[in-house]
Amino acid sequence: MSLDTGIRLAYLVAAICFIIALRGLSGPKTARAGNLVGAAGMLLAIGMTFATPGLSRFGLMAAAMAIGAVIGFPAARLVKMTAIPQMVAAFNGVGGGAAALIALSTFLKATPADLAIYEVVEILLGVIIGSVSFAGSIIAFAKLQELMSGRPITYPGQQVLNGAVGAGILALGVAACVSPHTWIVVTIAVLALAFGIAFVLPIGGADVPVLISLLNSFTGLAVAASGFVLHAVVLVVAGTLVGASGTLLTRMMSAAMGRSLPNILFSAFGSVITANAEGQEGGDRSVRSGSPDDIAVLLAYSRKVIIVPGYGLAVAQAQHSARELAELLESRGVEVLYAIHPVAGRMPGHMNVLLAEADVPYEKLKEMDDANPEFQTTDVALVVGANDVVNPAAKNSPGSPIYGMPILQVDQARNVVFLKRSMRPGFAGIDNDLLFDQKTTLLFGDAKDSLSKLVAAVKRL
Repeated sequence: MSLDTGIRLAYLVAAICFIIALRGLSGPKTARAGNLVGAAGMLLAIGMTFATPGLSRFGLMAAAMAIGAVIGFPAARLVKMTAIPQMVAAFNGVGGGAAALIALSTFLKATPADLAIYEVVEILLGVIIGSVSFAGSIIAFAKLQELMSGRPITYPGQQVLNGAVGAGILALGVAACVSPHTWIVVTIAVLALAFGIAFVLPIGGADVPVLISLLNSFTGLAVAASGFVLHAVVLVVAGTLVGASGTLLTRMMSAAMGRSLPNILFSAFGSVITANAEGQEGGDRSVRSGSPDDIAVLLAYSRKVIIVPGYGLAVAQAQHSARELAELLESRGVEVLYAIHPVAGRMPGHMNVLLAEADVPYEKLKEMDDANPEFQTTDVALVVGANDVVNPAAKNSPGSPIYGMPILQVDQARNVVFLKRSMRPGFAGIDNDLLFDQKTTLLFGDAKDSLSKLVAAVKRL
């Protein structure tokens, strides 16, 4: 067998590893093994790349890999669970930016007159999709990191400006196919960066998890385009897998929110929302607050308790305390479940990852469709840091920004307990009328501290 044949077979094995990895990542029990299989496939692909005949500049490649390892390894090991969405957004951006640079550098290295039209199209796709993914991911990172408002940001004439930028990219793309000049391709890259920023600005609130998934699919498509540019089959396969899986996840999350993808992406267009808009935080309405001892009695003498985790639980790193409270209640004969909304947190599967880290049994996690029928027979729904995903406005208020989004129906439980830092609205920036319901009790404070107080109070009973 020749070296070239061996390399191609190795690439095929790597591609199979990527497919197996995606299958493994579909469930918490197999996610670790899937991750390892994917890493092994990537290691094999890198090794075969170094073995490619005629390859040179090994020193530069090794240096680039070393720099990436120095940045990536500590980032992955030291990142807090609350910052995982930001890291995903940043890595998406890096992948998209790398794909755009590969396509651009390939064009600059080639003789434009010798490029076939299909090669120019491949390069342009890599530049455009990669640039949009890079710029959009940077804005998503800034929103998640609260470097800017997480709410939709629009301004007068935004539709016209975005349409003009999109039309400019299309017109220059056609011009590049006819006469591929460097200045045209560079201008397209700049316009694509601007379009990526403008595309993400009006998306915010509870729509951010869908945005993260969509940007992930963009990055996959950009990588696939780079694979065509470099004639690298393994990049085409890997990028297509990421793009396809990201697209499917985006569609599933849109369905989970009860809205179409165009509605999620473009519903803020045409309205003017400033970056400094603030929620009303309940106005003059009053709420009922309770003490840890009172709530502990309510929990300990219940038959069924459902814990509803949200981003506040992630911020407080309270997943271990939640599991400790659940185990303590179960030792007293209380049935405890966890209700998971598909867009709770700041990225797809955020709550599943968080609770898996705390070794919460997978069978205790109930997805929204399975959890909602349980609330009718639930004595206490314990909402830990969630807001928008349990807000009845999604089904009762047609004018609400989240109207039509399927929610966890905690309002059907006999009693509802919210663990909250304050009365500030959720990520969507709107009040939750359930907080003012007569059967709702609030325990104010850090989620981890509040859960620890509940654990101590239950132990004293």
